[in-house]
Amino acid sequence: MNTSQNTPVLTKGELLLRRFTEGDIPALFALYADRAVNKFLPWFPLETQAQAEALFREKYETFYRNPVGYRYAVCLQADDLPIGYIHLETDGAHDLGYALRREFWGQGIMTRAARMVLAQAKADGMPFVTATHDRENPRSGAVMQRLGMRYAYSYTELWQPKNIPVVFRMYQISFDPAAPLYTVYKQKAKQWFVEEPVSAFQTLHNKRDGKELL
Repeated sequence: MNTSQNTPVLTKGELLLRRFTEGDIPALFALYADRAVNKFLPWFPLETQAQAEALFREKYETFYRNPVGYRYAVCLQADDLPIGYIHLETDGAHDLGYALRREFWGQGIMTRAARMVLAQAKADGMPFVTATHDRENPRSGAVMQRLGMRYAYSYTELWQPKNIPVVFRMYQISFDPAAPLYTVYKQKAKQWFVEEPVSAFQTLHNKRDGKELL
C-alpha cells in the first residue's frame, strides 16, 4: 500500500467521512449502546457514557497514532455529526466493518459511504477487501453485494465475548487481478461450506487460471 495517511477525510454528496474526535463521544455512545445496531456484532452494547469515552480512547484515539489506517466516522455534511462508522483493516483479511444508527437504515447511506472507503483503499494500493456477516443479518450482506463484493464461502464460529455460534458469509472484492481468495477464515473454522443456491450471493468463481481457490 502506498498511503501515507491515517483515515484521510473523504467527502461526496451529502456525506463526510472523517476521524472520530473527543467531541463525538456522545454520538459514539448512541451508536454503540443501541441493542438493535449491535445485535449482530461481537461485543455487548455499551451501558454508560464512561464506557463510550474509554472506547474512544482505546479504539480510535490510540489507533489514529498509527501511520496508516481507516477508521471513519460517517457523518452528514449538513451537521457533521457521526451517524455510523466504517473500519477497514490494512493487513490480514483487509476486513471491512460498518454500523449505522437505525433511524438512518434503508436510505443507502452505508452503501455510499463504503464505496468512498473502497475507492480510497483501491487508490492506496490495497489488493483486495473482504467482509463477513452473520447469516441471520441479510441486510448487511445486501450492502456487500451492492458494493460489488462477491460471496465466496460460509463458515461457523463461536463468537466472543457473546459466546454464541454463528454462521458467517464471507465476501471479497479484488482490486488486483492477481489477488488470491482469502481463505484463512475457512482454514480456522471447524466447518465451512458453500451455500446453495450460490447465485443468490453473487458467487466468487471457485477457479482462476485453472486452479482451485476453495
